Amino acid sequence: MKGILFAGALATLFSVLLTPSFIRTLAARGYGQMIRDDGPQSHHVKRGTPTMGGIVLILATAMAYFISHAVTGEKMSPSALLVLGLVLGLGAVGFLDDWLKLSRQQSLGLKAKQKLLGQAIVAGIFAYVGLHITDKNGATPISFHLSTVRDTSLKLGVVAVIIWVVFLVLGTSNGVNLTDGLDGLATGAAIMTFLAFILIGVWEFNQRCSAHLSAQCYSVPSPLDVALLASAFAGACAGFLWWNASPAKIFMGDVGSLALGGAIAGIAITLRTQMLLAVLGGLFVIITLSVIIQTVYFKLSGGKRVFKMAPLQHHFELMGWGEVTIVIRFWIIAGMSVAAGLGLFYGQWVVFGK
Repeated sequence: MKGILFAGALATLFSVLLTPSFIRTLAARGYGQMIRDDGPQSHHVKRGTPTMGGIVLILATAMAYFISHAVTGEKMSPSALLVLGLVLGLGAVGFLDDWLKLSRQQSLGLKAKQKLLGQAIVAGIFAYVGLHITDKNGATPISFHLSTVRDTSLKLGVVAVIIWVVFLVLGTSNGVNLTDGLDGLATGAAIMTFLAFILIGVWEFNQRCSAHLSAQCYSVPSPLDVALLASAFAGACAGFLWWNASPAKIFMGDVGSLALGGAIAGIAITLRTQMLLAVLGGLFVIITLSVIIQTVYFKLSGGKRVFKMAPLQHHFELMGWGEVTIVIRFWIIAGMSVAAGLGLFYGQWVVFGK
C-alpha cells in the first residue's frame, strides 16, 4: 500500500521538476505546436508552444514505478510491465507522428491509416503476449473471458480476444487524443480515471480469492501492482498539469495522448473491467462520439453538420464559451463519469454477495 503512495508522489515530483527543462530544450530547438488553419482562430496564439511533453509523462511514470519497487523490495508483476510495454509502443507511434509534424512544419503527421495500423500492431502484440505469459500463480495478465466489472462466464478464443483488445486500445487511445484539444483537458480527465483504477485495484486486492474465498472475491493477477502503476500515471499527469493548465507552457502531443489512452485501456483490461472502461472514461467516449456523429452525418447529408466543429470541445469554443470554462465543465463530466463507474463497480459487488 505504501508503494502506491510513494509511486504517485515520486511521479508527481519527477513530472513537475523535469517538465521545465524539457520546455526549454524543445523551445531552443524550435519544436513547437503546429495549429490547424481550419480550427478556432483563438488557437493561433498557441502556435509554437513546445509539444511532445508526453515524453515526460512516460519517463516520470516509468521512473516512479521502478524506483518504488526498488525501495519497497516488492516484485514487479507481468501485468504492470505489460501495460508499460503497451504505453511505450503507443508512445513511439505518437512520437513518430509528432516528429513528422515538426519536421514538415505542418499540422499533418502520419496518415490516419498509418497511425491506426501502428496502434493496432502494438495493441495486437500486447494482447498476444498478455494471453501467453503467466505470473507465479499461473495466471495470465489478460483473461480469455469478457469482463464487465469482473470476468463474466463468456469465454472467447485467442483471435476474438486479440481483436477485442485491439478495439479497446484503439478506441481509448484515440479518444484521449481527440480530447487533447484544450489546455489541461485530457490531462485532468486522465487523472480522475487513473485515481478510479487505484481504488479498484486496491479493492480487488483486499477482496482477492486467495485471502477471502467467497462468491464476491476477485481472481485478478497482481491488482495491487497495477494500482501502483495507475498511481504513478496519476502523479505524472498531476505534475504535468502544473505546466499544461491554461495558459499551457507545453502540450503532451500525440506521444502523450496515445500513451495515456493506452495506459487507461491496458489497466482496465488487466483489472478485468473492460466494459466499465466506457463509463469511467465517459468524457473520452462522448468526445469520440461527437467526431463519429459529425463525420457520418456530414457524408450522409451532403455536407451538413451537427456541430459547428468536432471534437465537441471546439463546438463550444465557436459558440463563445471560454476555454477555461469548457475545460472545467468537461472535468465535471469526467468526474461524474468516474463516480458512476465506481458506483457500478461497488454496486455489483454488493448485489453479487446477496
